[in-house]
Amino acid sequence: MSKVRDYSKLARDILDAVGGEENVINAARCATRLRLVLKRSNPQAKEKVMAMPGVITVVETGGQFQVVIGQHVGEVFDEFSKLVKMETNETEEGNKGTVLNRIIATMSAVFAPFIYILAAAGILQGTLIITTLLFEGFAETGTYEVFSFISWAPFTFLPIFIAITASKHFKTNTFIAVAASAALVSPTWAEMAARITSGETISFLGLALSGTTYTSSVLPPLFLVWILSYVERFLNRHMNEVIRPLFVPFFSLVLMVPLTILVIGPITTMGAVGIANGYNFLAENAPMLAGAIIGGLWQVVVIFGVHWGVTPMVLANFDLYGRDSFQAYQTIAVIAQVGAVLGVILKAKSQETKKVGVSAGITGLFGITEPAIYGVTLRFKKPFIFGCISGAIGAIVASFFNPYYFAYAGLPGPLTLVNGISSDVPSSIWGLLIGTAIAIILPVVLIQLFGFGEDTAKQVTEVAETPATAEASATLVQEETIVSPVSGKVLALNDVPDDVFGSGAMGKGYAVEPDGNNVVAPFDGTVVMVAPTKHAIGLRSNSGIELLIHVGLDTVTLDGKPFTVHVKDGDPFKAGDVLTTFDRDMIVAHNISTITPVIVTNSATYADVLVQSNEKTDTTQAMLTVVNN
Repeated sequence: MSKVRDYSKLARDILDAVGGEENVINAARCATRLRLVLKRSNPQAKEKVMAMPGVITVVETGGQFQVVIGQHVGEVFDEFSKLVKMETNETEEGNKGTVLNRIIATMSAVFAPFIYILAAAGILQGTLIITTLLFEGFAETGTYEVFSFISWAPFTFLPIFIAITASKHFKTNTFIAVAASAALVSPTWAEMAARITSGETISFLGLALSGTTYTSSVLPPLFLVWILSYVERFLNRHMNEVIRPLFVPFFSLVLMVPLTILVIGPITTMGAVGIANGYNFLAENAPMLAGAIIGGLWQVVVIFGVHWGVTPMVLANFDLYGRDSFQAYQTIAVIAQVGAVLGVILKAKSQETKKVGVSAGITGLFGITEPAIYGVTLRFKKPFIFGCISGAIGAIVASFFNPYYFAYAGLPGPLTLVNGISSDVPSSIWGLLIGTAIAIILPVVLIQLFGFGEDTAKQVTEVAETPATAEASATLVQEETIVSPVSGKVLALNDVPDDVFGSGAMGKGYAVEPDGNNVVAPFDGTVVMVAPTKHAIGLRSNSGIELLIHVGLDTVTLDGKPFTVHVKDGDPFKAGDVLTTFDRDMIVAHNISTITPVIVTNSATYADVLVQSNEKTDTTQAMLTVVNN
């Protein structure tokens, strides 16, 4: 996906399409998606938003209207938040959806804002693992100790992060939520809990306390803030406004902290442990099945945006056992989609497909696969299927080596493989590396053998055959680069000795003094015009860009003799196809200039047409960037 230049416009357009501020119950974001909870669903909204520049796709699932934007989702969310005052929207008015949908929506809203913090801490832990392997004695140094406590700090104080984001989601006072959650990770409580687990009895108002600790916990602070939201609203309604600023926090703290330590914490901790143990039972007794399910189906879960639901289980595994196999298999599934993208890049002839693939593949290296899925693998269908198959096979093979992650990875992917290194389970990293190799290589091989299928996005745009509808489809991409159809020395249009071309009256572009004899298709598209004298050809890209290539300035007088045209009006072509061959020496022999203008004739349709400032170019080099409005 290309860069979104006007985030505020995109935010406004999305808001208008979904029915305005009054129809938005809640808005949140994750690594790639703007997640909206709407009061009423409009079937046309999805289609409208999908057609907006900068939007990859729209997914309606989990009770949410999810707009997949990619790496610029943060900027769009910031602008969207300015337009929608969430605190004025009553969540009770809307359709909250099923319990499962609400749980998934909550997990997304709570974890997405700080997932990169956890990911950064995980990468630091992985770096320390490698460093201690390379440098003997490093673990005994003060440098190691400093970096180690930095890497563990976000996990130790995870309840405070959860308090911040959950308070916004449940619309309660953030400072009260943080104060209550901070009490759970107080060193004093940790010391008391240690005394209880060693056999001492400590009671509160005659009730015995359990020795549960809450550092790195997920569900206890989450439920604390959820219940706090009701307590706070009750106190605000029934307390005089004069004493409210002091006594709402007072009663909230003295009620919620003991309630969590006595009831909420032990019960929710047992729930998280139970879920984690259920998965661990499967992973330990049927590791091949666990690997096949996670390696093969994890990216399907990502498509529907419900992948946040496993976060409490994974964090519980790290908190209880210091390791987790789910993220090991999850990593292989992610890498399999990166491998599928690599297969498409190697197989594709279209420069645009290759460019999108490279961009999506790079984000996949950081564990974010939505651009790869929606921009490449699911778009062509076969690569996504090959990626899922390869992920399942890679995870099954890895399962024979007891693969684990020993440090939490916020965004599991190629960069977090080092989290699988441990001297206690030396086979773990080998299983991960072998599984990863399969996940990368197998989809590449399958795509080379069986192809990557039809471009579903292209099929949609090719339905429209008129210039007007073709131009409308061009708005699906914010920017499109065009390689040069002719190789040679580059000239600015105002240097062309022809008033029509030099004035820019026909559109923006550039000119080339050719050093070859071919005109090559610069993109996938259709021939819209071949001049009777064969000296000029008009093209239209599948996204609607109209390009005129005029070989020579007065070559019309040669009556087509130096030219051999390999296409006719209406013919489709692929990027790289030779469209016209010309005899450059014959043109020069007639004392006619070979200067070849390359013009975007519908330049006025676009916000801008940018020309690269190259001295020379060839038919693989990008020369034009067309920017949509």
